[in-house]
Amino acid sequence: MTLGEARPGNTVIVRKVGGAGPTMRRIMDMGITKGCSVHVRKVAPLGDPIEVTVRGYELSLRKSDASNIAVELQQ
Repeated sequence: MTLGEARPGNTVIVRKVGGAGPTMRRIMDMGITKGCSVHVRKVAPLGDPIEVTVRGYELSLRKSDASNIAVELQQ
Protein backbone atom coordinates (compact mmCIF):
# COMPACT_ATOMS: atom_id res chain seq x y z
CA MET A 1 0.00 0.00 0.00
CA THR A 2 1.24 3.52 -0.69
CA LEU A 3 0.61 6.75 1.19
CA GLY A 4 -1.46 7.92 -1.77
CA GLU A 5 -3.90 5.04 -1.14
CA ALA A 6 -4.31 5.74 2.60
CA ARG A 7 -7.63 7.19 3.71
CA PRO A 8 -8.19 10.29 5.87
CA GLY A 9 -8.03 9.43 9.55
CA ASN A 10 -5.59 6.55 9.05
CA THR A 11 -2.25 6.47 10.81
CA VAL A 12 0.39 4.57 8.86
CA ILE A 13 4.01 3.53 9.34
CA VAL A 14 6.47 4.26 6.51
CA ARG A 15 8.16 1.07 5.30
CA LYS A 16 10.06 2.33 2.24
CA VAL A 17 10.70 5.67 0.54
CA GLY A 18 11.13 5.35 -3.22
CA GLY A 19 11.75 7.78 -6.02
CA ALA A 20 14.95 9.16 -7.42
CA GLY A 21 16.90 12.37 -7.16
CA PRO A 22 14.85 15.47 -6.31
CA THR A 23 11.69 13.49 -5.48
CA MET A 24 13.38 11.40 -2.80
CA ARG A 25 15.24 14.45 -1.48
CA ARG A 26 11.98 16.45 -1.17
CA ILE A 27 10.30 13.61 0.74
CA MET A 28 13.27 13.13 3.09
CA ASP A 29 13.51 16.92 3.70
CA MET A 30 9.92 16.78 5.00
CA GLY A 31 11.04 14.32 7.67
CA ILE A 32 9.33 11.32 6.11
CA THR A 33 11.75 8.46 6.67
CA LYS A 34 11.52 4.70 7.13
CA GLY A 35 9.79 3.79 10.40
CA CYS A 36 8.13 7.16 11.07
CA SER A 37 4.43 7.49 11.79
CA VAL A 38 2.25 9.52 9.41
CA HIS A 39 -1.35 10.56 10.12
CA VAL A 40 -3.45 11.28 7.01
CA ARG A 41 -5.58 14.33 7.82
CA LYS A 42 -7.27 15.20 4.57
CA VAL A 43 -7.26 14.28 0.89
CA ALA A 44 -8.45 16.80 -1.70
CA PRO A 45 -11.45 15.73 -3.82
CA LEU A 46 -9.26 14.90 -6.83
CA GLY A 47 -6.55 13.37 -4.62
CA ASP A 48 -4.00 16.17 -4.89
CA PRO A 49 -2.73 17.36 -2.41
CA ILE A 50 -2.72 14.97 0.53
CA GLU A 51 -2.48 16.67 3.93
CA VAL A 52 -0.60 14.71 6.60
CA THR A 53 0.87 15.15 10.08
CA VAL A 54 4.46 13.97 10.46
CA ARG A 55 6.39 14.38 13.73
CA GLY A 56 3.99 17.09 14.86
CA TYR A 57 4.19 19.09 11.61
CA GLU A 58 1.29 19.52 9.21
CA LEU A 59 2.42 19.00 5.60
CA SER A 60 0.92 18.80 2.13
CA LEU A 61 2.21 16.17 -0.29
CA ARG A 62 1.75 15.86 -4.01
CA LYS A 63 -0.10 12.72 -5.02
CA SER A 64 2.87 11.72 -7.21
CA ASP A 65 5.24 12.00 -4.22
CA ALA A 66 2.84 10.08 -1.95
CA SER A 67 2.76 7.20 -4.43
CA ASN A 68 6.54 6.72 -3.87
CA ILE A 69 6.07 6.04 -0.14
CA ALA A 70 5.27 2.43 0.84
CA VAL A 71 3.31 2.22 4.12
CA GLU A 72 1.34 -0.16 6.30
CA LEU A 73 -1.55 0.60 8.64
CA GLN A 74 -0.64 1.09 12.28
CA GLN A 75 -2.46 -1.20 14.69
